[in-house]
Amino acid sequence: MRTVRMLATAALAGAALLGLAAPGATADSPTPTADPGASAGPTEAGTTFRTAARFLPGQQATAQAATGDYLYWVFPADAGQRPTVNATVTLPDAALRHGPTTWRVDVYDGLRRRQPCMYGTQSRTAAKDTASVELACVLRPVRASADAWANDPLPGSYYVRLTVTGLPDEDLGQPFTARIGVTTLDKGGAYATDGSLAAPLVPGATTADQAEADADAGRPSAVEAAAPEDGWSSGWWSDRWIWTVAGGVLAALAGVGGYALTRGAGRAPRVPPAV
Repeated sequence: MRTVRMLATAALAGAALLGLAAPGATADSPTPTADPGASAGPTEAGTTFRTAARFLPGQQATAQAATGDYLYWVFPADAGQRPTVNATVTLPDAALRHGPTTWRVDVYDGLRRRQPCMYGTQSRTAAKDTASVELACVLRPVRASADAWANDPLPGSYYVRLTVTGLPDEDLGQPFTARIGVTTLDKGGAYATDGSLAAPLVPGATTADQAEADADAGRPSAVEAAAPEDGWSSGWWSDRWIWTVAGGVLAALAGVGGYALTRGAGRAPRVPPAV
């Protein structure tokens, strides 16, 4: 009976540990890093990487431009997040257009490497009478670190570029309105790595000496200015630590239970001590 009680206790303890670990490891719903009730994003877009308009995930950035312009925005993404970029283009009146137009959204990381979309409609052609076009790009989860030769997404700034890639020449210069939004999905420890970057990949990332000089002068560093609303994570913590600890405890309990089952009942009764 004592052995049965020990195994039952071990099973209950393991179930409790797994129950504590499960919420963090199985979270699979979008978690915007900014409050949905926060203020709207920028109302203008940049025309180059250098002039990209900054906004936070959860905000909505808008811009009015002429067909044929390149529009740029930039947002931060941290380790463990999987960003989803959504773009809506409101087209000119159908009576003013001369044919279909094709629109495309691209995403680049802090090193200006184009990041492929896992899925989503990255490019779409709108018929002459279509009022708006919706585009989407789901990026790969951001890793805390990666090999130098890899093209894995890393913590830092991410640029969104929106432009028209095909249209009748007569439609160049016609006005349109663009709306850009980003949501992030927390993928947790499934994509965690053992290392971390010295600094996130942001434009103008400074050295330690320059960062110290900025702090002495009361200026935020480039890394701090480009940080998400709750700051950059260190990259070392993830929910896989919970699973590691829970697995170790379960292994120890299994060892104790196995020993209790195999050790036997001890010395038989009425056997002389010297035998």
